[in-house]
Amino acid sequence: MSSVSKADFEKALSVGRPPNVVKLFPNSRALIVSGKAVDRAMLAKGKAMTIAANGRSRLVIRGALLAAQKANAAIIIEIAKSEGGASAYCAVNYWNIALLVDQLMNELGITVPVAVHADHYGIKGDKDVTKAQVEIPTMFEAGLTSIAIDASHLPDDKNLLASIALNPLVPKWAGLETEVGEIKGKEGMSTPDEALFLIRGLNANGIFPDWIALNNGTAHGIQTSEQGIQVDLTKSIHDALAPYNVSGAQHGTSGNNSDRLREIASLTNTTKANVATALQMISWGVEVDDYGNAALDADGNFKKLAGAGVSDELWAEMLAYAADKGWKGGNFKSLNLPFENKILSQPLAVRQRMAQAVEDFVYNLLANVFNATDTAPLAVEALLRAGTYDLGPKATRIEEPAQWTPAAIEQKAKSVVGNKGPAGNFDD
Repeated sequence: MSSVSKADFEKALSVGRPPNVVKLFPNSRALIVSGKAVDRAMLAKGKAMTIAANGRSRLVIRGALLAAQKANAAIIIEIAKSEGGASAYCAVNYWNIALLVDQLMNELGITVPVAVHADHYGIKGDKDVTKAQVEIPTMFEAGLTSIAIDASHLPDDKNLLASIALNPLVPKWAGLETEVGEIKGKEGMSTPDEALFLIRGLNANGIFPDWIALNNGTAHGIQTSEQGIQVDLTKSIHDALAPYNVSGAQHGTSGNNSDRLREIASLTNTTKANVATALQMISWGVEVDDYGNAALDADGNFKKLAGAGVSDELWAEMLAYAADKGWKGGNFKSLNLPFENKILSQPLAVRQRMAQAVEDFVYNLLANVFNATDTAPLAVEALLRAGTYDLGPKATRIEEPAQWTPAAIEQKAKSVVGNKGPAGNFDD
């Protein structure tokens, strides 16, 4: 499939950008769209998923956008609450990521559709629900076009009830992701029963998510187990959810090799695949294997590639800072915030090689693993066919609302078959 024609691109710019984006960037040439448009493009191609690149730094976002343009693919740029919320470890956050994406798309001449997603907006209790009622509107005011309401830390009934309570804060046109089962590797994996409980309850309340995320055996950050993504489990849950037309969101792809990710794309209903830690490491110049895991030397330290990523001097400074803080392994992610400005002050050649490394990695995923090539025109077609930025829901209500009242939800939850696994902090 060829690239989007100039005429169709102009039409998509006029009708496909959500109102918050138009208001913020009235003169922009960036086709920032709802997450729904990206999901629909993957479904239209079939057996395809796209990257949801966690933009922990400006250079990661830059590289991911360039890769999408090269692959002619619709993509998602996202940041999670732990990465970019009110208490964040990255300089990129919920309130500036759309601004960065828009600026970079205009600078680089990016013409593929891009959604800007708030990943893992975590809800762990009533206080978080109260705070969310203030925060979520501000995030859409700042240009986000998609969100994951993640109350998976809570018991099944509380997860569902929190998701219902917060839904009015999400614009109807926006991409919506829900989650069942914390992402914690082989512990507490999701079950079809848990997923059906959540999706049926949402359906009864007129809520139709575009994606559902599962704990299907993978982990955030650096994978420390051979478990990885369980393709059969994922397929069984997606098959059970088929009547509700919800796509899969695959979290924690780092730690899974290309063959397994191809299986997720080809054998399940997954259209969104999150990549975070691998992109961070690649931009810094750390060696990364086909699993997306950072390579370690004999002493268990990250292996920095010669002539790649940040300068050797800055890398030494980052290592010293981490050592002083007692940070190891996955905790290196906390280097993002204190070192973003130092990275941006590196010479142009260094910044270019950092973004280029991300571009190369993401392009390979899009073109050779995820089957996302040439999905940009499919997203544009969906917008032009609808004549609006609002593509509406994929599903219709098939559950009886009277059977899913708060009291009924609490009662039904008692019979849900699942295993939450051990307690702990499993934020992205």
